[in-house]
Amino acid sequence: MSDATAGNTRGALVIRLGPEEIVIRKRYETLSILNDILIGLWFIVGSFLFFSEATSYAATWLFVIGSVEMLIRPLIRFARHVHLRRFHPGDAEAVAANDY
Repeated sequence: MSDATAGNTRGALVIRLGPEEIVIRKRYETLSILNDILIGLWFIVGSFLFFSEATSYAATWLFVIGSVEMLIRPLIRFARHVHLRRFHPGDAEAVAANDY
């Protein structure tokens, strides 16, 4: 039985949607993964938009957005380290080994 099924949602973000709920554990890792997905989408769509001269302006903006998001990833990692050290000063180094 998983932690969510057992009702163990300590430290997790729980979003209720009617009778269902979304349980997000490892919020910083999840945020980093979502950020990486968005980076990939912006660059793929931007690449296709460069095939047409009419859409190259939009393509440029998608590349700028993707580049800004590439900066966000290390900021997410930094926030994760600061958060872990603030609440678990003895465990920060052990948990940081699983950094993303």
